[in-house]
Amino acid sequence: MRHTEDQMQAPRRKLSRPERRLQLIDATITVMAAHGYARTTLAEVARAAGLSHGLANFHFETKEKLLAATLDHLSEEYRNNWQSALASAGPDAASALAAMLMADFNPEICRPDKLSAWCSFWGEAQSRPMYQEHCGSNDAAHIAILEGLCARMINDHGYGGDPVRIARVLRVTSEGVWLDMITTQSPYAREEALATVWACAAAFFPRHFDQSGPIRG
Repeated sequence: MRHTEDQMQAPRRKLSRPERRLQLIDATITVMAAHGYARTTLAEVARAAGLSHGLANFHFETKEKLLAATLDHLSEEYRNNWQSALASAGPDAASALAAMLMADFNPEICRPDKLSAWCSFWGEAQSRPMYQEHCGSNDAAHIAILEGLCARMINDHGYGGDPVRIARVLRVTSEGVWLDMITTQSPYAREEALATVWACAAAFFPRHFDQSGPIRG
């Protein structure tokens, strides 16, 4: 008896519950990038994932729960990324600050679909309470580390300025180029975005940074 090609193929492995949820979260990021926060629906997400609406509903029940899980995923990924970068940096403040700034442009983090999803969460008034609930503590930790590194740069190397304000300028510059990369009519690459952040760091710490990055030596 001859077997058809389909019969000879190994059966596809059934995804575990966490894997299926991650599949739906990835599809949510895709849909949000295309349609925005308000027009993202369970039906659209299920379609993008190649799954039934009923299965999407089984795992998340409502659009709000799916969006909250997606935000948690993005927030945790972002936190793990900068913490890993910081742990791998040198002990001096300049190396640690450089690692924090570069972390925002890790190719896995700085992807058009994920940037669009982040901007959807930031920009929709109805999502702001959700954002504060799910991301507030992670944001506070990131800001505290950035402010501490700027304070060390000032104290260790004789720079002037307010570390809180400098950290804020660096942070909003990174966030600004993220937004610029997906909204400008002539989008530029991650390398140019990072060069913009380096130029900002060089304005405050010119002996340690230029527009190419950390000054070695």
